[in-house]
Amino acid sequence: MDVFMEFLKAFLVGGALCAIGEVLIVYTKLTPARILTCFVVAGVILGALGWYRPLIEFAGAGASVPLTGFGNILAEGVRRAVNEKGLIGIFTGGLTGAAGGITAAMIFALLCALLFKSKEK
Repeated sequence: MDVFMEFLKAFLVGGALCAIGEVLIVYTKLTPARILTCFVVAGVILGALGWYRPLIEFAGAGASVPLTGFGNILAEGVRRAVNEKGLIGIFTGGLTGAAGGITAAMIFALLCALLFKSKEK
């Protein structure tokens, strides 16, 4: 039953974040690229304020996988790097914190490009 509750919390929080994106697409004139950027920036702001960590602890992957989670990783990486290296950490911390996710995305994109042929519409 405990595992079911973890899945349910992740589903509800992740679904709520996706629903917010869908509402923004349907009811505003924002482009998808601007909405994605807003999600990353919101994650950075919430992470910098320390409000996103409790959400991740509550919902797990439901909060860490969406783009707001990526923004939070950037904020945490910058915070850690500034504490360790000083002001130069502002420039290096975000990429260091998100390097694993960025590398995985690049590798999987390369594998998909090699395995599948694109088609014209």
